[in-house]
Amino acid sequence: MAKRIGSKTLILSSSPSIIGYAAVGAKKEKQGPLAGYFDLLSDDSSFGQKTWEKAETHMQKTAIELALQKCNTPKDQIDFLFAGDLLNQCISSAYASRDMLIPFFGLYGACSTMSESLCLASMFVDTGLGQRCLAATSSHFCSAERQFRFPLEYGGQRTPTAQWTVTGSGACVVAPSVQAPFVRAVTVGTVQDLGITDINNMGAAMAPAAANTLCQFFSDTGTRPEDYDMILTGDLGFVGSRLLERLMQAEGYPMAKLHNDCGLMIYDRKKQDVHAGGSGCGCAASVLCSFILPQIACQRLKNVLFLATGALMSPTSTQQGESIPGIAHLVYLSSTPNPKEVIC
Repeated sequence: MAKRIGSKTLILSSSPSIIGYAAVGAKKEKQGPLAGYFDLLSDDSSFGQKTWEKAETHMQKTAIELALQKCNTPKDQIDFLFAGDLLNQCISSAYASRDMLIPFFGLYGACSTMSESLCLASMFVDTGLGQRCLAATSSHFCSAERQFRFPLEYGGQRTPTAQWTVTGSGACVVAPSVQAPFVRAVTVGTVQDLGITDINNMGAAMAPAAANTLCQFFSDTGTRPEDYDMILTGDLGFVGSRLLERLMQAEGYPMAKLHNDCGLMIYDRKKQDVHAGGSGCGCAASVLCSFILPQIACQRLKNVLFLATGALMSPTSTQQGESIPGIAHLVYLSSTPNPKEVIC
């Protein structure tokens, strides 16, 4: 049964397991440094579909099906599906789940959706509300550009602080504690808004939320960055990552040597034209499900703090000149079910 410590952190006493996980990507991800870890990579971004939105739906559905196959779990054994994406009304996730007949919670946490869905799935399993739950999300460069910025045909210039939306999807099956990776704790983030209005600088908008959630977790648990093998943020990119490290240093938590960011891992910024790095729901999801979870399962990584970050804006709020609120939810992942050397 979950136990609250501090003000915003829950220790999941049963240490639920992530028993199946899968990552799907497209052409640009296939050219990146993590390509060999993906379960499936397409040679293009259409996945044989007629629209970008249909391609994203296909991609998320494929990631879910692969995750289920890898842990030999039929879909009728899944109690709840927690999923979301970047598109209006979370249509990619809704259509992906349409034929599965799994009780569905549609989520919108922007690029934080993977950690949000994983938090909720793990909490449901820990409290016994579900025996097996799915957490999934996706993003698509072309569908996101069309909704949030300009159609690709416009050919607009991208600023150096801009990030490239990952065409990718990740899915996790969470079940009672049987094997690594284990979910040991979650910290639910609060909305932070420091007045950033530049939609081409998501890293700056999200970094304060990441810092706030991390400081909250360290305060609640009495731990420090050096107690963990890796502190992995979702997609702050180059700009946001440097800002986060400076913010944490100022709070007395130096972590530059322990911190990495999914937006910096998925692409090679020197060889691929992605400016400040990757972004999008599928960024954190695909890096987590392709590379990080297997490293925890084989104990190359033992204690990892994963927090995907999201910019909670919309095209309408941007057009009205509103600032960009940020959010970050934290999931503590471990290779052992009860690592007493970190949290008792």
